[in-house]
Amino acid sequence: MIRSPGTPDRPHGGGVHVSTAWAEAPYPVLVTDCVGDVVETNEAASHLFAQAGEDVFVGSLPDWLAQAHRRPTPAVGPPESASGTVAGRTFEAHPSPGEDGCVVWWLVENTDLHLAQQALQGERERTTILADISSALFSSLNVERCTEVTVRMAADHLANAAVVVAPAQGRRHSLTYTQVGGEVAHKTAAIDPRAVPGLTEALQGFPPVPTRWIDPGDIPDWAVPPGFTGPIGSVIVTPLPGYGMPAGVLILLRSSTHQAFSDGEEVFARLFAARAGAALSAARLYAEQASITTTLLRELLPPKLERLHGVEYAGIYRAAKDHERVGGDFYDVHPGTGDSKETFVVLGDVAGKGLEAAVLTGKIRSVLHALLPLSGDHKHVLTLLNDALMNSHHTRFATLVLASVQRRQGEVRIRLTSAGHLPPLIVRTDGRVEEAATSGTLIGALPEIHAQSTEVVLAPGETCLLYTDGITEARGGPLGDQLYGEERLRTALRECVRMPAEAVVERVQMLASQWLGGREHDDMATLAITTPLGGGGTPHLVGEHDDSRPHDREQ
Repeated sequence: MIRSPGTPDRPHGGGVHVSTAWAEAPYPVLVTDCVGDVVETNEAASHLFAQAGEDVFVGSLPDWLAQAHRRPTPAVGPPESASGTVAGRTFEAHPSPGEDGCVVWWLVENTDLHLAQQALQGERERTTILADISSALFSSLNVERCTEVTVRMAADHLANAAVVVAPAQGRRHSLTYTQVGGEVAHKTAAIDPRAVPGLTEALQGFPPVPTRWIDPGDIPDWAVPPGFTGPIGSVIVTPLPGYGMPAGVLILLRSSTHQAFSDGEEVFARLFAARAGAALSAARLYAEQASITTTLLRELLPPKLERLHGVEYAGIYRAAKDHERVGGDFYDVHPGTGDSKETFVVLGDVAGKGLEAAVLTGKIRSVLHALLPLSGDHKHVLTLLNDALMNSHHTRFATLVLASVQRRQGEVRIRLTSAGHLPPLIVRTDGRVEEAATSGTLIGALPEIHAQSTEVVLAPGETCLLYTDGITEARGGPLGDQLYGEERLRTALRECVRMPAEAVVERVQMLASQWLGGREHDDMATLAITTPLGGGGTPHLVGEHDDSRPHDREQ
């Protein structure tokens, strides 16, 4: 027990002193008088404050305990306890009133509890951060945006600056930089990964090297964000794990003015990198699949049509589902090598809809393209196509209309052959709508086919319309249970006299869509062949394929 100098053996009033029991108490005990001066302590308190480098004498109470001592004693209930630190340890101080205004303070250590609470709070904060990070990273399947989010959140939550090194493309790497409060910068450069310890291994997906193995002074300039000031004090190099292969590497930089990365922060950085790597890998996989899909769709989409060899061609295709771009209906126009050569036109309908039907339409179009040298003989072309489909693993069948078009002396002659398809309709300048006298069996169902061809002549301003049953079988009307039908189609075509080919197909598709009233429908395709009024223009076919949405207008 230590007494304050100049204090009597017993405090004034003779009411409070440290008894033998207090002296042997396992807790530090301080006795203060009414003004807050320490008058007595036990050995545990003396030892504690000696470790803190403090003398527990008059006026030497820690600030947090002195403030607690100055609080008024509540009229009802026990005095309030206080908490604070001494010698780097945390304590709860519980007061016991004594005589003459003295207070006995019992200091109960709760350092372990405090550390546990801090650790729990830290884990909660990290969990919240990881949840926010995951939400932000997976909110986009764009590779560039995902990379920018990665470096920005890494700089904000983990370090002073961050760099993402993407896998090599040839001999060059894509680098994305940022620092706290700065802009994101991109650069593609030929770098030497060996200049950063652990980077070569991390790019191959190996575990990160410990931070203590990396000398911050050896970090090359290309690994530091532009504008980053001050010497580097600590570095983390960790891979961004992906699906089957690394998605890149994350480099975290902390300036020398900040605390070095701790072991816990290094572990947290790996957790962050795991989520970022998964998001980046998913974005790259999506980008690759989107590129493949775009390439394949380019071959499945119908061509973009305009005037060719003095004849107008226009087509519109609308898939059964608005979010789909391809389906079972298709058309193609294969121009002849000159005005004297026939242009080969085909419009078809494969049983079914969606991607599976589109795959078969792609095969049919490829076969027909290969048979172009034989396009002068429609029956022979259909026979060879039927043989190809009969030997295919597909069980679907198709209907087709073939047309060979040639302009002669201001008129357009068309040879038409139907293979199980709806006969084309001819719109005359006097308002008559005629049905082409052609018929035949469908393709891909029977070993042998039969087809009857016919020839029609279009005067200036007249149109031949090829269409699929998605138009006539569009179900709608006032009650939604009536087919659009051929008669309504004929009526619509009577209003298209002398119209350009583009206007004809637009009007037919518009009226059919209005009849549907937003209801479900089959694929719908229309193709118009028109002899322009006043003669033909410069022959040309613009573009190979139309990359617009399937229900958009084909120019």
